[in-house]
Amino acid sequence: MAITSFSTQGAAKLAMIAIAAASLAACSTKPKPGPTTTPPPQTTAPPSETPPPPPPPVSQGALPGSVQDFVINAGDRVYFDFDSYDIRADAQPVLDAQAAWLQRYPAVMVRIDGNADERGTREYNLALGARRANSVRDYLVNRGVAASRITTVSYGKEQPIDPGTSEESYQRNRNGHTAITAGAR
Repeated sequence: MAITSFSTQGAAKLAMIAIAAASLAACSTKPKPGPTTTPPPQTTAPPSETPPPPPPPVSQGALPGSVQDFVINAGDRVYFDFDSYDIRADAQPVLDAQAAWLQRYPAVMVRIDGNADERGTREYNLALGARRANSVRDYLVNRGVAASRITTVSYGKEQPIDPGTSEESYQRNRNGHTAITAGAR
């Protein structure tokens, strides 16, 4: 008769095999569905009070005074004609709305980005972008916005919003963009 001794390693191996076998056995069978019982119909009287109406849905609108509010309600971009920095007639309502919004929120600071299309030299377009940004700033100042709240920068043709080379792309890239830099909610 042979006597076998179990070492700690052997016991650990045997325990691991037993755990693996038990895990596999537990996964191999599905529980049998039990008999279904239908609950008896309830014969309670309806409540005498009507339940309160559900709360109104959460508003998806922009927070007043926020950057999103500015973009949605005033607009953040105006466009220019080719080789021009004159404020167009279609830009005036946008700039009027920007001025009114900025007067409503006097703590807000803005930066006007002047942009150009890719035609022309880098230096020429930087100068044109600066004139466009200054035109937008002057318009806002003439509508009552303090000049100390407005900075300007020219990106020339360096930051196009449309990478295309069609006339439509060029038109989108000739713009003045008003960006809120501080004070918004």
